[in-house]
Amino acid sequence: MREFKTFTTHLECSMTGARYAADQLHGLSDAGKPLLVRYDLEALRHAISKDELAKRAEGGFWRYREFLPVRQDANVMRLGEVVTPLIAAPKAARLHGARTLLVKDEGRLPTGSFKARGLALAVSMAKELGVRRMAMPTNGNAGAALAAYATRAGIESWVFCPNDTPEVNVREIALQGARVFLVDGLINDCGRLVAEGKAKMGWFDTSTLKEPYRIEGKKTMGIELAEQLDWRLPDTIFYPTGGGTGLIGMWKAFAELEAIGFIGSERPRMVVVQAAGCAPIVKAWREGREHAEPWKNARTLASGIRVPGAIGDFLILRAVRESGGFAIAVEDEAITAAQDEMARVEGLLLCPEGAATYAAWRAAIASGQVGRDERALLFNCASGLKYPMPPAGRPIDCHHPVDYAALAGGP
Repeated sequence: MREFKTFTTHLECSMTGARYAADQLHGLSDAGKPLLVRYDLEALRHAISKDELAKRAEGGFWRYREFLPVRQDANVMRLGEVVTPLIAAPKAARLHGARTLLVKDEGRLPTGSFKARGLALAVSMAKELGVRRMAMPTNGNAGAALAAYATRAGIESWVFCPNDTPEVNVREIALQGARVFLVDGLINDCGRLVAEGKAKMGWFDTSTLKEPYRIEGKKTMGIELAEQLDWRLPDTIFYPTGGGTGLIGMWKAFAELEAIGFIGSERPRMVVVQAAGCAPIVKAWREGREHAEPWKNARTLASGIRVPGAIGDFLILRAVRESGGFAIAVEDEAITAAQDEMARVEGLLLCPEGAATYAAWRAAIASGQVGRDERALLFNCASGLKYPMPPAGRPIDCHHPVDYAALAGGP
């Protein structure tokens, strides 16, 4: 079995700093907080260079293997991962008087969302550590990624979704091999069922930030983004935030990249984007709190960011404040309008959560929170094709003469 080169030294409680042994199965720390994987960054500095990285033929996030914890090549689960494109949106930028706007389209990954990054790492490490059964709550895309990668690894997967999860997600999860259940509640209710069933069912709780490795998968967004921009980070990153794993992961990636000399001390302003109907992090940021209170009666059409409470709330808020960023909430109507505008202006179909970042950027440009000369980047976290779209199409009776002039009058 070929060993996969890694520099993991230990795991660390994100709240207390307590150390935990690597290569052992862990959930949360003894303090009930997320664990972070730590590396020998001095050794890593001497093991990899930018030039060597640029010459690698392997695509996707597994090309950053030295930055990741999987030791055995046989445990690396691949489903054709790619480097997701950075797409310039010049017409959308000009429409709002800005110089530059970029979109990182994570919908090109396996299972059509950025959840592939985190779950590929979580499943690969679960396989390496002998896990046979995994379970998680999901609003859709994370469950699809777990199902796909767990099936690839020969691990059973059990997925619990709110009963209003988009049907395409539920069917995708089931078709890719998971046992899927619809729960009369929100994602936190699903998470409670997963936690309660852990001892009885013998599954590993793969809920957001309740295991250490989804952060490591999501941090590859930051490494990949830096490499794509020739190791110069954008001025501002707008990130759709539910559990916040990706924002936490990118902030961790930037620190590691600085430590090995790939980037300097400059950082993007990290902007949390939430829906007005579920904005616990925005509320905590505005009130200067370290932790967010659970949001009551959470509602939004952007189901991926409908997370009433995030266990990593203090890590999200820490990254936002350290970066000089901010948190912003947008109404569902603004999300829909932003999705429509980006599609019609740039031909780019955003998912609702990705559209929320465009709506937030538009609001921030208008209010002056973001300068018109700033290089801003939006994350489109999933393919827009996975979500319901408005009805369209006008019928034509081909057995009668067609009034072609009248065709110009409608969509």
